[in-house]
Amino acid sequence: MDRKKDMFISGGENVYPAEIEAALADFPGLADCAVIGVPDERWGEVGHLCVTALPDAQVTSVVLLAHLETRLARYKIPKYVSVMESLPRNGAGKLVKARLREQVRK
Repeated sequence: MDRKKDMFISGGENVYPAEIEAALADFPGLADCAVIGVPDERWGEVGHLCVTALPDAQVTSVVLLAHLETRLARYKIPKYVSVMESLPRNGAGKLVKARLREQVRK
């Protein structure tokens, strides 16, 4: 994975989505997650966390962000959270972040 390609700059700081995603690896009830940078007037870009939950799991943005606050610097915590049915993947199963960006823009 090319981490620099996914990196975004928020308030002059480099933010690596893989670091945020790794901080959620042990979150109960989470099936999948991805972080993308989205435009922000004040900070240039901010994180948008997209997640899918396991069946019957209750995953909310409040609980996810509270989990991240104990593991990451404040500037790395995503500003937006979307709980989705699935994340877009190609035929090989790789996440397609370009399609994810299109979905969150709508």
